[in-house]
Amino acid sequence: MQTVPRQTWVRPADEGWEEVLESFLAEHPDIDTFEVILPDTNGVLRGKWLPGTAIRKVFEEGVALPFALFGLDVWGREVEETGLHIETGDMDGVCWPIARTLKIVPWTERKTAQVLMHMYDRAGSPFLIDPRHVLARMTGKLAEHGLTGTSAFEMEFYLFEESDGDWSGPPKPLFSTHLGPARQNMYALSDLESLMPLVDEIRAGAELQGIPADAAVSEAAPGQFELNLHHRNDPLLAADDAVLLRRLVSGVARKHKLKASFMAKPFADWPGNGMHVHVSLEDKKGNIFADPVEGEKKLMHAIAGLIDTMPQSLLLYICTFNGFRRMQPGSYAPTSICWGFDNRSVALRVPASKPSASRIEHRIAGADANPYLVLTGVLAGMLEGLKAKAEPPPPVEGNAYDKGFKRLTPWMDEAIDAFVASERMKEAVGAHMHKVLTDIKREELNAFGREISSLERQTYL
Repeated sequence: MQTVPRQTWVRPADEGWEEVLESFLAEHPDIDTFEVILPDTNGVLRGKWLPGTAIRKVFEEGVALPFALFGLDVWGREVEETGLHIETGDMDGVCWPIARTLKIVPWTERKTAQVLMHMYDRAGSPFLIDPRHVLARMTGKLAEHGLTGTSAFEMEFYLFEESDGDWSGPPKPLFSTHLGPARQNMYALSDLESLMPLVDEIRAGAELQGIPADAAVSEAAPGQFELNLHHRNDPLLAADDAVLLRRLVSGVARKHKLKASFMAKPFADWPGNGMHVHVSLEDKKGNIFADPVEGEKKLMHAIAGLIDTMPQSLLLYICTFNGFRRMQPGSYAPTSICWGFDNRSVALRVPASKPSASRIEHRIAGADANPYLVLTGVLAGMLEGLKAKAEPPPPVEGNAYDKGFKRLTPWMDEAIDAFVASERMKEAVGAHMHKVLTDIKREELNAFGREISSLERQTYL
């Protein structure tokens, strides 16, 4: 007779979780709803809603969720080629809370708490197709070289007027009905002032949830905005911030009867939404790029590594079919493989700063990309350059769009092929994630290829 496997598992090390839990429950004994959140391979948030009384149980026993959540496409459909679904029995992993992310949800009517989760197997080992563990693996590789990463994200998004749910036509952004020529109104304080209640609520929500939000600016199109995050000396914390900020902005906007969209390219004629990430590397003495003797050399090595790995890592930065529309000519996005000092037309910008803040601004990713995978690709490229002591091409001066540099592909199939063929990317994300991400992206591309567009019908019917 077969025995029934016991539903027990080993809890991974997480110092201080008991103190975080007890402090939160003492302050908030009346939680109605508890949301457990697991970002999937696409960065889409999966999870469960539980009663508030379940908080302690979740922290003490974890939450069972299927490993197959990491084999879903962007529509939440199973991609059989990943091998994560029914052929395995659709087994459960166990998700454990990231204690410091236990926070109140400020935009809900009922008192609600949330926590980010990451997935492990029953023996307490990380499930290495969870993107957060993929990034943790890369930070471990940095640590082997005595390095840590310091990073911060900048997130662009559009605010659209409320819709009946039909997004088949072009959305209507805020401020698009003003008279006069095409209205960009970049850095306009008037746009922020007109949305003061929403901006104030986002700021207050970020403070409540421990998200280190910084500057807010009106961007280069009607209804487009950017929020900046403070630097973190742990890439995992920085990526957590980006995931939670997107959720906060979307939730507060919805409360104000608006839709916040991080879609990479909602409009053909207006700028897309980018996810810029500022990164430096530190050793025991501090920022290695700030060293008065070797700092500039190491900065050049890191840039060279990012330049060299850029085509093969592009799928980590632009992971949606729509995202590749940002790579088309005439876009505000960086479309060529180049770098420069204080130059916003290049893929890799070295901002003007004091020496202690020397860093690289990686400007390629779309705002809808998975922050954990974006940082994994960036750190992998920098480490490659440092190990090889590589030298980059000369920096670009002036408009990089006019210089004739080799372009980043605007075609998703070419980016997938380059990623598949790269042993360095397989090493960077791990063999399992390399296969799963490839399988998912090929299936998504095929789905878009099967769709008949309105332009085709207008042309050929």
